[in-house]
Amino acid sequence: MNSRKDQLKAFDRLLTIMDELREQCPWDKKQTMESLRHLTIEETYELGDAILDNDLEEVKKELGDVLLHIVFYSKIGSETNDFDIADVCNTICDKLISRHPHIYGDVKVTDEAEVKRNWENLKLKEGKTSVLEGVPRSLPAVVKASRIQEKVAGVGFDWEEPHQVFEKLQEELGELQHEILEDNKDKIEAEFGDVLFSMINYARFLGVNPENALERTNKKFINRFQYLEEKAKELNKSLKDMTLAEMDVFWNEAKGQ
Repeated sequence: MNSRKDQLKAFDRLLTIMDELREQCPWDKKQTMESLRHLTIEETYELGDAILDNDLEEVKKELGDVLLHIVFYSKIGSETNDFDIADVCNTICDKLISRHPHIYGDVKVTDEAEVKRNWENLKLKEGKTSVLEGVPRSLPAVVKASRIQEKVAGVGFDWEEPHQVFEKLQEELGELQHEILEDNKDKIEAEFGDVLFSMINYARFLGVNPENALERTNKKFINRFQYLEEKAKELNKSLKDMTLAEMDVFWNEAKGQ
């Protein structure tokens, strides 16, 4: 691994390249925070894919892309004298020190759960009016539900035992089934949302990240379906012309791959 001196030298190299690109490259000169925003989101998802694939070489590359965006925003901020990369670094350093009084102060904690509770309480003392204030509005729904549940749990609004969450899930499933039988279109969606919210909450108690779990299932389904497509192609058949029984043979083969 590189020494701290080499790490700082590499970061300085990136800052220098960013300065040069912003000054000389027609594309880089035109960019604004707004124009970069969707690209940053895309890069973050690409990093997430690499992490789920456990492709560490790709993780390294995608981290570089995300870091470039951080440096890019900081460069733009410096041009309007609002902030620069030093301000960005110092701001997060100050926050980390403030939010970790058990490391940088005299507060004692016994476990991770207590650290999380202290974190949320400290944010309220810093002027936030709600523990949910920091949940981005544009987060995907599954991730947002997870963050909401984590945050309210951080201030003690939580179930005590996993079986209670499972019982709540069963209750919500019963309510959904009732509305389906009643054919109440307006309430089916609401009850379905309650079931999903309860599933995500139960995942937290099981120590499962629901977003990761669902994405792994997505990837698994894609791989199996593409195997099915390949087999159909080998037989010169279209999936539309195959029976479910025929497709099921190859689907089960794919599960064994």
